[in-house]
Amino acid sequence: MEAAGTDSDGREFKSPDEMWLEHTGDNNKKTQWYRDGVAYWEGVEASVNGVLAELFVDGGIDRHLVALDCGSGIGRITKNLLIRYFNEVDLLEPVSHFLDAARESLLQENHMASDKHKATNFYCVPLQEFTPDVGRYDVIWVQWCIGHLTDDDFVSFFNRAKIGLKPGGFFVLKENLARSGFVLDKEDRSITRSDSYFKGLFSRCGLHLYNSREQKGLPKELFAVKMYALTTDIPKKVTKARSKVKANRPGIIK
Repeated sequence: MEAAGTDSDGREFKSPDEMWLEHTGDNNKKTQWYRDGVAYWEGVEASVNGVLAELFVDGGIDRHLVALDCGSGIGRITKNLLIRYFNEVDLLEPVSHFLDAARESLLQENHMASDKHKATNFYCVPLQEFTPDVGRYDVIWVQWCIGHLTDDDFVSFFNRAKIGLKPGGFFVLKENLARSGFVLDKEDRSITRSDSYFKGLFSRCGLHLYNSREQKGLPKELFAVKMYALTTDIPKKVTKARSKVKANRPGIIK
């Protein structure tokens, strides 16, 4: 993975390895990397500022579906998307006041809704330290947070998180895309990876691409945004004839 990249000051790096060595090359630097990232978001107000529309088609009728919202922030994705299609949603967020805001909002939502759709657990733990319960989740949703992880911690997280998936479950990763290589944001300690960079990491994780979609209608000056649905098993080839038996998995992104 030798693609060149830049940081937010315009400095060029010959490869990701060069950048990671400089910023996380020893234990002290790596600890500071994650500390600075959390500190940045601890200074951000816990409120909603803009919502991007998303669709998720529910194919899990008559099954108890559970999702994990990674990097949940104030619970926007859980509240506006996941809780509509899953019976239970757990939230994982390292910034405590974001998670407190999510808990307050979603517990109010729980009181107004039936017990069939609710936020259940609230984990104040960083991605790089989290290990899920075995076989709990149909979907592990990772949105706009994986850029804070080093490549090695990216791979380690997904390898640990695999045990949390039910048979037939999958990961959904939604992230900004660099046009090539990577772009390092020195302020919030995050990296925006290119599509090929992500696919190289997926291969290292032993994950297979089930489907992917690029978000349409974003201003050209912004990063592209792409969603990946990933499985631990090689996806079966889809034939033109529709099967009369529904697959044992939630429906995929439209």
